[in-house]
Amino acid sequence: MSEKKGKKKNVVLEVEEEDFSLNDLLLRGRISASAIEKELPSGDKVVEFRLIVSRERRDGVDTLDIGAWSAQSRRIALTLKPDEWVEVSGAIHRRFWTGAGGLASRWQVEAVEISRI
Repeated sequence: MSEKKGKKKNVVLEVEEEDFSLNDLLLRGRISASAIEKELPSGDKVVEFRLIVSRERRDGVDTLDIGAWSAQSRRIALTLKPDEWVEVSGAIHRRFWTGAGGLASRWQVEAVEISRI
């Protein structure tokens, strides 16, 4: 009788973990000052402005940095006037760059849509 030697197969099942994260926001506030257009070293253009948002449960306000990256949102951002009320939808991102002091970063809301209210 011949004997068969079986080979063991290592089967690795990859379990895909579901990702429930969401980076979607809606802000309403007042424009603090006129927007500024910048051209980055990469050649990309961004229009930046600040939005003043009242705090819900405490006194005071938060001033948030908003970046308009698409051509349409840049056009709209450049027409905004100080103290004008707007609604901004988008997502928050952390931007990194190399400055004179080394690596630097800041949080910025990337505006997908900007509308006056």
